[in-house]
Amino acid sequence: MTNNSNRKLVPEAMDSLEKFKYEVASEVGVNLKNGYNGNISARDAGRIGGNMVKKMIQQAENSMINK
Repeated sequence: MTNNSNRKLVPEAMDSLEKFKYEVASEVGVNLKNGYNGNISARDAGRIGGNMVKKMIQQAENSMINK
């Protein structure tokens, strides 16, 4: 039995996450194109993913403070 950790818990959020990814990529200076981006470096991919996580954590913390 395989466990796929990449499955989306909220599939309806896919479009928003894609938009978010492109926003973060432009903020950190990585040029993404629509479709396949397998040609970007691991460093650039890590910068995008890391900044996405950082922003999501900040948003979650802010929502906890504002409750």
